[in-house]
Amino acid sequence: MEEATLAVAPGELEQQLEGQRKALTGYCYRMLGSPFEAEDAVQETMLRAWRGFDHFEGRAALRSWLFRIATNVCLDMLKGRERRALPMDFGPAREPVESSLHTRPEVTWIEPILDSAHAGEADPADVAVAHETIKLAFVAALQHLPPRQRAVLILCEVLRWQAGEVSQLLDTSVASVNSALQRARATLAASAIRPEDAVPPTDEAQRLLLARYVAAFEQYDLAALTAVIKADARQSMPPYDMWLGSRDHILAWMFGPGIGCRGSRLVPVASTNGTAAFAQYKPSASGSGFDPWALQVLEFDNGEVAEFTFFLDTARLFPLFGLPARLDA
Repeated sequence: MEEATLAVAPGELEQQLEGQRKALTGYCYRMLGSPFEAEDAVQETMLRAWRGFDHFEGRAALRSWLFRIATNVCLDMLKGRERRALPMDFGPAREPVESSLHTRPEVTWIEPILDSAHAGEADPADVAVAHETIKLAFVAALQHLPPRQRAVLILCEVLRWQAGEVSQLLDTSVASVNSALQRARATLAASAIRPEDAVPPTDEAQRLLLARYVAAFEQYDLAALTAVIKADARQSMPPYDMWLGSRDHILAWMFGPGIGCRGSRLVPVASTNGTAAFAQYKPSASGSGFDPWALQVLEFDNGEVAEFTFFLDTARLFPLFGLPARLDA
């Protein structure tokens, strides 16, 4: 990142701050793992910027100054709390039976975010990096890093800041930044996530696969579902810590304990965490219309669905995603 020193007149501050909101939101989301906490962190960053503007004399770029504030806000929020995670972080895959279901509090889980809330990239290479580094698995892997290492890796690897810039932001040496970056890379090596693996949401093959998946799911067609799901696919359902590790177990769940999903409707959601998502509405127990059940976030591999994450906290997530409270028949 190369940025000239920028002097900002007080009357222009609001416009300048708003111009950084999406970048700050993406940064805070990767740091915190929750769109709700990211929004809180960005709001606190903006508030501190307003209050501290008299001390900002243009000696540093406005963007650098804001990211310094946001980093401190996130580090404060992360003090003394457990990291957010995905169900796969809590143990091996389970059997597809109801007794495997155990809930954990909301604060346990990585939560999804709309790409439009954080992404403003225009260059295709930057879009690919943004998509890959906002994936649920990558964000969960970030949470394994100590907070300052997490900040270093995001700033250097995702936002492409130079080590010298990061050292100034964190009030440390370039050597310390490079050391933290090396340790962070080693910790994340097991995730095997690479920016060049990102698949654009508008990819034609993916669109065709999604159409096949929607038809198979809404028809609850066993053969069609088998054809679109990868043999070693995974499924999880926060706030439950159970996860399933194969297509056979996923289908056994769908046609066993999950049979209540038969007859569901899927509503496409704008790109979420760099991939495709759907709002799932189940047939209402009242016999009329469809009630919200889950936000489905899908991952793909070689033309098949490789992972399903069903976020069941629709009371919080559906309003955030602008989704209707129910569907009429």
